[in-house]
Amino acid sequence: MRIGYGYDSHIFAENRKLILAGIEIPYELGLKGHSDADAVIHALIDSILGALALGDIGSHFPDNDERYKNISSMELLKEAVCIMEEKKYSISNTDITIILEKPKLRNHIDTMRENLSKVLKTDIENISIKAKTNEKMDSIGRGEGIAVHCASLLKK
Repeated sequence: MRIGYGYDSHIFAENRKLILAGIEIPYELGLKGHSDADAVIHALIDSILGALALGDIGSHFPDNDERYKNISSMELLKEAVCIMEEKKYSISNTDITIILEKPKLRNHIDTMRENLSKVLKTDIENISIKAKTNEKMDSIGRGEGIAVHCASLLKK
């Protein structure tokens, strides 16, 4: 068994869709980034690659590579899962914490979990997603962006 930790953050931007865990969340702002800026999936990929001691998302999918411009992060996650499977590992469980003031995510959590469980090829019970505010502290608390923390346990 191996454990990995991932983190990602993005600022909000106008004229972008808000994509989290591969689904569009209704909101007037999206996240700024080279890809679709899905911070949930980016943190998840980092946790998987970290558990495998294979660097981070930027070393596999650099943000200066035009192949990844506006790509769905679900496609990047599928590639990370292939890497994990080549190393003979699978997800035991993953625990994700999304930190943002708005929008509220409670009504989207189960859909997000289901979406990730399909790509990770694991039961939904192995995917935990929690949404927290930052109690109005710092840039996230002022609603300027979002941060995501993720821990994943892999099994042989």
